[in-house]
Amino acid sequence: MGRKLAAAGVLAGLTLLAACGSGSGSGTGGSGTGGEAAPAGQPTTVTFWGWAKGTQQVVDAFNKSHKDIQIKFEEIPSGNAGGYAKFANAVKAGNAPDVMSVEYPQLPDFVNQGALEDISGEVGDVKAKYPANVFSLVELGGKAWALPMDAAPQVFFYRKDLFEANKIEVPKTWDDFRAAAEKVKKADDKARIATFFPDDPSILAALAWQAGGKWFGTEGDAWKVAVNDEATKKVAGYWQGLVKDDLVKVQASFSQEWNAAFEDDSLWGYVGANWGAGVMKGNHAGQSGKWAIAPVPHWGTPASGMLGGTTFGVSKGSKNTKAAVEVIKWLTGSEEAWTARLSSGTSSGFPAIADLVPVAAKSFDASFYGGQDIYALFSESYKTIQPGWTWGPSMVQVLTSFKDALGKVSTGGTTIPDVLETVQQATVAEIKGRGLNVAA
Repeated sequence: MGRKLAAAGVLAGLTLLAACGSGSGSGTGGSGTGGEAAPAGQPTTVTFWGWAKGTQQVVDAFNKSHKDIQIKFEEIPSGNAGGYAKFANAVKAGNAPDVMSVEYPQLPDFVNQGALEDISGEVGDVKAKYPANVFSLVELGGKAWALPMDAAPQVFFYRKDLFEANKIEVPKTWDDFRAAAEKVKKADDKARIATFFPDDPSILAALAWQAGGKWFGTEGDAWKVAVNDEATKKVAGYWQGLVKDDLVKVQASFSQEWNAAFEDDSLWGYVGANWGAGVMKGNHAGQSGKWAIAPVPHWGTPASGMLGGTTFGVSKGSKNTKAAVEVIKWLTGSEEAWTARLSSGTSSGFPAIADLVPVAAKSFDASFYGGQDIYALFSESYKTIQPGWTWGPSMVQVLTSFKDALGKVSTGGTTIPDVLETVQQATVAEIKGRGLNVAA
């Protein structure tokens, strides 16, 4: 687990952080952001926006067990056009929450916007609890801008009963996956093994990561951009072939259509991440005992990427920085928080702090998966995450560009490989437009 998942440390000295200023990381912060300072003798109220499954139960547990700090929680939608847009607008308006959920890919963007507080001086006592390769994901320019909540290794969900009834082996490699896809379609012409999500490019990013792709890096004081590197082209070509040969469904992620396909047995699998275990269990309770989870197929050697993963940061200028940091320490690092989150029955989060994995495993009811030890599987998958992946300074733009272009794949207006070239050009232009250097 000593692998370096993201070379965030190399950003020190780059102009990425030039617009951020120096966060106080210690006191009351500036004005106009977050909750008001509490009157003497009253508990401090920390405002918190997020969307992770089980968060309301975690907040309830915190508020029940704390007298000097109380959390005021607002559930917001995930995604660039949802919660992130709302957060960005709130930062500009000076009324952002004290604490905000930010996924790993988007963290550099919000640091670049000056939206988050430097909390380095407040988290030194808990840094050692996190594997260095995970904590590096929240460090930019040598400073800590958030605390990791979870990691998100890829896995493959499949209908164990249907695979066994039709004598289809669980695929170990991507070649096996295509062969299994053909068998699924042959067994039931309406059924498919999985889905290509034109609206969720984060899955394409994770698949590229797994294949050894490196979309971003640095060369001196310049960014290297390679959204169209050879590993990603291989992934894009592979999934384009599945789409072209009608071996996978093309549907929006978590849509009514997608969920209905599980219910009518026309979708037998899902290439996702560990957090999908709670989603599937919550959305398809009637199929309890029929599903199992396997390692994500690989290209010859077991490997994984990270699909998502959540951190909690403190908004720049929060009036309650100290209290907010105490909140995020508890949310990410206490047994009580993870027991509450996993006992909700909706979350299958994988703690970033390794010592908390047994707590999560004990708290999650795996009967939906026939009692399978899914946390042992998640742990093994986590160990195979490919090293060397770096998130770039403009991931909100990157993911938006991908989503806009991928939407044309289902209509034949473009191909997945062609999308890579489109996004590569858009990303280089975006980074240059921010006044950052891009290596030739």
